[in-house]
Amino acid sequence: MAHRARIMYIECKAGGLVGPARIGRVTYSKSGATIDYQGKEFRSLKGAGFKANYYEVATGDEYWISGPRKDGRDSLYATNIAPEIDADVSDEYWSQIRTPAKP
Repeated sequence: MAHRARIMYIECKAGGLVGPARIGRVTYSKSGATIDYQGKEFRSLKGAGFKANYYEVATGDEYWISGPRKDGRDSLYATNIAPEIDADVSDEYWSQIRTPAKP
């Protein structure tokens, strides 16, 4: 049985309130307790984080991980730094998530 996968916004908060960010496909564990992305395993902070909602298991670094928004304002704090978009999700991201509003 395949694990559930979804395109998400992933921002590292280890260096402060705004950090490097990516748009990529994550995979949830069977139980949904962990998220896997690029060989990294993340677990929920269950509300205990400061401006973060997940931590990387191996390093303890905190991250903001959320579903991407149609308007592209994915970061927790406004920033002029655009996130990197993984090549394997770019077409799907731009055609299905960042679709222009219909009149």
